[in-house]
Amino acid sequence: MEEYGASSSPGARPGLDARFFARSVHRVAPELIGAVLMIDGVGGVIVEVEAYDHEDPACHGFGGRTERNAAMFGPPGRAYVYRSYGIHWCLNVVCEPEGIASAVLIRAIEPTLGLEAMQARRGLSDPRLLCAGPGRLCQALGITRAHDHARLDTSPFALLPRAAEVPLAVGPRIGITKAADRPWRYGLARSRFLSKPFPR
Repeated sequence: MEEYGASSSPGARPGLDARFFARSVHRVAPELIGAVLMIDGVGGVIVEVEAYDHEDPACHGFGGRTERNAAMFGPPGRAYVYRSYGIHWCLNVVCEPEGIASAVLIRAIEPTLGLEAMQARRGLSDPRLLCAGPGRLCQALGITRAHDHARLDTSPFALLPRAAEVPLAVGPRIGITKAADRPWRYGLARSRFLSKPFPR
């Protein structure tokens, strides 16, 4: 893996910046497994994502730019936040050069930082259920439409690269009808914090 980083305090691990995201969504997505995502210091280790590229009929940008999906068209390294089924917010990270609508949906994290804040927002105590799914994750981290277009390398976001290679699980994406057979869902193998187990 190449080195990508933004400026940070001495001794701290550099955060992922726009250069990391300005690549194929299919390279970025698996490399996000094991990275650390935080919002105002609350978050944890990314354990599940899905890739959506601009030629993918399941991608929100496939039919062209709208007010709702404008963040998907760049610049890379920004947040694209949308509401699913009119109920849940979902966080995506925008990839590829500006003008190309590709993004990675963050499906689940292992909560490790700010557990009390996440438990209060979710109204439950079981760490395994705090962030297992994109809607749960956004509720636990306090992510809303207000974060749409936000840069991922500046406050309130922090996104740190994984410290080492991790074992990956790969399978079809969840909850879609178009291009549902494409193996563009990636997860941390054997993690108990996934939204759904991977097929064996």
